[in-house]
Amino acid sequence: MDSLNSFCTCTDVECPMHPAKTHEGCTPCIVKNLRLGEIPSCFFNKIPGAERRTGHSYRDFAEAVLSQESGGRPD
Repeated sequence: MDSLNSFCTCTDVECPMHPAKTHEGCTPCIVKNLRLGEIPSCFFNKIPGAERRTGHSYRDFAEAVLSQESGGRPD
């Protein structure tokens, strides 16, 4: 399972769904996020400035992406 965890960028290692805490890799995290209508932290971690988000919703992700594309200026 180490090969599945090696690319993980999630810094919330206290989360019970973190790949380091389960033998199932990212699956529990993804299942939880799909159930809640959210995006996993690792997707947000690829967007500079996304740590200022207020949540993990699809809207939060879209706003982070659009903010990055507009040079960090919210519309």
